[in-house]
Amino acid sequence: MLPARTGPGVGTIWIGIDDTDSPRGGCTTWVLSELLALAREEGVDLIGEPQLVRLNPNIPWKTRGNAALAARFGRGRGGRQKVGEIAGRPVWSWQRGAPLSGADSERFPERAWERVLAGSRRGELRTDPALVAVRHRLPSRLYYRAVREVVPVEETRRYLESVGATVRATGSGQGIVGASAAIAWPLRPFTWELIAYRPIAHEGARRRVDAESVRAVAREFPRLFLCHDPSTRRLLVTPHTPCPILYGLRGTDRSSPLRARRGVRSEPVDRWVLFRTNQGTGDHLVRRVAQELAPYGSARVRGRVATAPRVLRGGHVHFGLRDSEGTVLEVMAFEPTKTLPPVVQKLVPGDRVEVWGGRGARAPLKLEGLQVLSLAPRWGSPEAPECPRCHRRARSLGTARGYRCPECRARFPPESARRVREAPPVTEGVYHPTPSARRHLAPLGPEP
Repeated sequence: MLPARTGPGVGTIWIGIDDTDSPRGGCTTWVLSELLALAREEGVDLIGEPQLVRLNPNIPWKTRGNAALAARFGRGRGGRQKVGEIAGRPVWSWQRGAPLSGADSERFPERAWERVLAGSRRGELRTDPALVAVRHRLPSRLYYRAVREVVPVEETRRYLESVGATVRATGSGQGIVGASAAIAWPLRPFTWELIAYRPIAHEGARRRVDAESVRAVAREFPRLFLCHDPSTRRLLVTPHTPCPILYGLRGTDRSSPLRARRGVRSEPVDRWVLFRTNQGTGDHLVRRVAQELAPYGSARVRGRVATAPRVLRGGHVHFGLRDSEGTVLEVMAFEPTKTLPPVVQKLVPGDRVEVWGGRGARAPLKLEGLQVLSLAPRWGSPEAPECPRCHRRARSLGTARGYRCPECRARFPPESARRVREAPPVTEGVYHPTPSARRHLAPLGPEP
């Protein structure tokens, strides 16, 4: 039961959920849509937009995109906007919220937990659903830790108990970390994603989404992002895993996904919801030195190329980066990123770069992008000197034996050779992976 509280901004209820899906199916965003349907049944209003929050992408026990969800409920006040459709009826988001009654504030979280359990893939691998309910937004530090580090479950549980939150969890309880982080997300910076769902009975069947219609709306609405990958011809709005999502349209403004939805041709849509998200924000990345990059962490690291890039089997490229403290960080550009290995391969020791990405239990840092800050000089093969008397190019006499003019036979020492500076094969600037290889949280950049 949520404890009674008073004061401005309290009385509404924040609910966060996580860990409802499994590698075999399910979707936590769909479960959140079930809570929106439940709210309508219970006469409870959605306050603000539902939140889709991506967390640490390096966590080994994640299912797929490591997303947690949150929404705020109360009695709607002020203006309202449509943020979805479920069962043919609109889902409204209210600008402001007033408190629920005492009975509703006790009943709604428990009914929500029943709906979470009903929509979860319980009993399947890595599925331990969790729900957190609290009367106020949680502090943002809970979000920033969960998006950048590995957070102990019991530490989060103790904090939630100290603030009187309602916590429901099964199995490992790992989901309470994500559920509380979704409530704690400070909402900036943000992007949007409109997710359209097919009937749950169709989960696992081949999706029918017309690719050309997706490319057309991407051209019409330039503030959409990551709709398709021109280099691989891959459609990026449709998942490639068994789940109820039909497609998702991501945008940097609210209106583009809403308007673009009407232009996407697909099989029938059962429901849709517009989420405010942290996708494309780069929130998981913090500038660090190499020694601060912990297992399963992410970072931005600046330094100079210390070892010549080496091409490995499979097309991956490895190099060493020496940071400001003199520590050499192992960095790997993986072949599926397509655009990064060719750039890394052209770097030479002395080039100054900033790299960003994450690591697993061990090194190296898996490259998500880089910026070439400055380039060391590139020198071509030495050129024979010109004879000052004859103005003829001298000829080499062999390794370390110097040069001789073919006209007057004057000789010149080896060090008289002229060094020629070459144009570097790579330019300064920012380089991102091909769109199909980008992570949900990766900072946005130009698309081809």
